[in-house]
Amino acid sequence: MRDMHAVIGTHDLLLVTLDTLRYDVAAGELAAGRLPTLARVLPGGRWERRHTPGSFTYAAHAAMLAGFLPTPVTPGPHPRLFAAAFPGSETTAPGTWRFDAADLPSGLARAGYHTICVGGVGFFNKLTPLGSALPALFAESHWEPGFGVTAPDSFERQLDRAETAVRRAAGPVFLFVNVSALHQPNWFHLPGATGDDPATHAAALRYVDRHIARLFALMSERRPCLAIVCSDHGTAYGEDGHTGHRIGHEVVWTVPYGEFVLEKGSWR
Repeated sequence: MRDMHAVIGTHDLLLVTLDTLRYDVAAGELAAGRLPTLARVLPGGRWERRHTPGSFTYAAHAAMLAGFLPTPVTPGPHPRLFAAAFPGSETTAPGTWRFDAADLPSGLARAGYHTICVGGVGFFNKLTPLGSALPALFAESHWEPGFGVTAPDSFERQLDRAETAVRRAAGPVFLFVNVSALHQPNWFHLPGATGDDPATHAAALRYVDRHIARLFALMSERRPCLAIVCSDHGTAYGEDGHTGHRIGHEVVWTVPYGEFVLEKGSWR
């Protein structure tokens, strides 16, 4: 396990959730050589297969932003990178960075980090009390319709905002980006498609891969950065009669996960 005590305070932190990305689609695209940017950073050039802590966006992110990242599929217990102080925790190890707060952004803020959220799907839109709950955990949060699921260039717009926010921040940064491009509707990422299916889902992932180098360059400009790129949950496209998520199906519970360090200046 990584010693997080050597990371906190010396590294910027990046958490990217590729909202709704299925493990099977992510692994297939990587194996086919269609994700060159992610292949460059993922350890061993492959995704790690993990289980999500929740079957839909709000549940998964509430857990992840409390330190419960997707869990390895092999038998545990599996030590966590981050953990709130909690008596009797069986996944808090010597290398775990413990924080005395109810959520990770608040814990990192107390450690001197400026916390930034660039939202994507509706649970980050700040248009309702529920859509404001997760963004409120951060010192700075951003959302606009162009970041949402119906915008074909949503990720590029999110990156524009992330660049502005990170470059004006002083001190270490925790940047969280919820990428909406994979979420339905995604048919417009595949020319000629008229509806959503695994092929359009894969095309949306290729779109993200074409632009995510900008994010890696940004987060490695000032200091090393520990980056986590993963899905919050998968989604069904007709498997066993299911469509969507918030269900207990394998394509929903199994997600891709990648954790790596971006060395300072490595993406110039």
